[in-house]
Amino acid sequence: MKKILALVSLLTLAAACATQPSGNKETTNANANKTADMKTTAPPSEADIIAKEKAGWDAFRKKDADAMGKLVTADYFEVTDMGVMDRAAALAGVKDFDISDVTFTDWKTLPIDKNATLVYYNVTLKGTYKGQAVPPGPYHEAAVYVNRNGEWLALFYQETEHKTMPPPPAPKPASPGPVTGQPGPDAMANEKLVWDAFKARNFDAFASYLANDFIEIEPDGVTDKQTSVKGVQMFDFSKSELSDWKTVKIDDDASIVTYVIKTPNMPKEYHSSIWANRNGKWAGLFHQGTPEAPADNASSEKK
Repeated sequence: MKKILALVSLLTLAAACATQPSGNKETTNANANKTADMKTTAPPSEADIIAKEKAGWDAFRKKDADAMGKLVTADYFEVTDMGVMDRAAALAGVKDFDISDVTFTDWKTLPIDKNATLVYYNVTLKGTYKGQAVPPGPYHEAAVYVNRNGEWLALFYQETEHKTMPPPPAPKPASPGPVTGQPGPDAMANEKLVWDAFKARNFDAFASYLANDFIEIEPDGVTDKQTSVKGVQMFDFSKSELSDWKTVKIDDDASIVTYVIKTPNMPKEYHSSIWANRNGKWAGLFHQGTPEAPADNASSEKK
């Protein structure tokens, strides 16, 4: 059955607003507010962001969809092992969950720019979905909060259950191929540059695309830039296929891109990346991967 955690997490992001990905095509949300339209308020502290996330969980546990809806943007969306969910789907599932206990650990935040912040943490919980017990986790959670007209709201949430993944396909011998192009404001194009570097096994190019404070979340945990660059060298991405692209603009200096990865002998995965303009240079700041739920898992909305 689908991780309830994801749905619990929704609580934190309390309502999602993303359309189901549509095949190989980037769709920029027309409702995304530009930085120029935002009030110039001081960024919230780490404690403030954590408090907002916990408020979402409180609303979720109380099944208060109205309260949850006030904590997220109109274009909010979430990614779990069931795919990409929009705000309406997230709120609709609240009534089916009964969460009796939630434990948070390892809270951290990562500034994206002056109008956006990433918060990530771990969760374990006790609860049921339509009367059936939900796996307790732990789960790796991440959420993006943005400044919309002076109010900080959740725009994005992703959940990944902690587990050991099957061994990856054996990598080819190292023989780096050329990769051309530099990241820019088009997040989908940037992500494709990364995958060109993977397939060419040009990991120096891959490293150059990432911000120094880059963070990655995968089923086996959270890693920094150095560990991520080392880790991808153990995989063979030559036969991986990417589809269902969706891009949501955070503001003029940052965007989130989400897509599906299919690799032979591996479960389908839902991936998201944040690209940000740092001092005139666009760089990957965050990446998270979530394997699709096993076929025998019960389908359910989360959060």
